[in-house]
Amino acid sequence: EDLLLSLKSSPEHFEAEARLLLAVKLYEQGRISTGMAAQLAGMERVTFMFELAKFDLSPIGVDPDELEDDFANA
Repeated sequence: EDLLLSLKSSPEHFEAEARLLLAVKLYEQGRISTGMAAQLAGMERVTFMFELAKFDLSPIGVDPDELEDDFANA
């Protein structure tokens, strides 16, 4: 309860954020797919894929900088 007060967060918002962060981390480690991560985060797969950009992660398993370099060299 003290944690929620210090974060100024409702239990529901805290739970949703924690689920998203766990899903993102497991996806980043390659332990789950975008579909499974979306299910864990409680959102549609497409929404989760867009959320990955906030964490500088790509939904296609390629580092964004690497993809940018590929386009520059194409």
